[in-house]
Amino acid sequence: MKTMTLMLGLMLSTAAFAEVPVGVRAEAQQARINEGVASGALTGRETARLERREQHLRRELRRDRRDGGGVSGRERRHLEREENRISRGIYRQKHDGQVR
Repeated sequence: MKTMTLMLGLMLSTAAFAEVPVGVRAEAQQARINEGVASGALTGRETARLERREQHLRRELRRDRRDGGGVSGRERRHLEREENRISRGIYRQKHDGQVR
């Protein structure tokens, strides 16, 4: 019985841990966008575009989680690629020399 409980706990904690990086990274990127707005490095249009991309990614993640008990490896790789693209976009927009 202890072994079964331990294995179940391990499986649940592993599943929960696997989901964390996507949310944590999204929060970090949101903080970068907010910093760009506060510093004036992002214009209103740039901010709106980046926010839409973030929102689209969050919707996609929720849809993937609803579809059948979690995010598959393929879906995770797709989400990570999208996060990488958004991250590059944030950097480029913050450093493109436009000032609001």
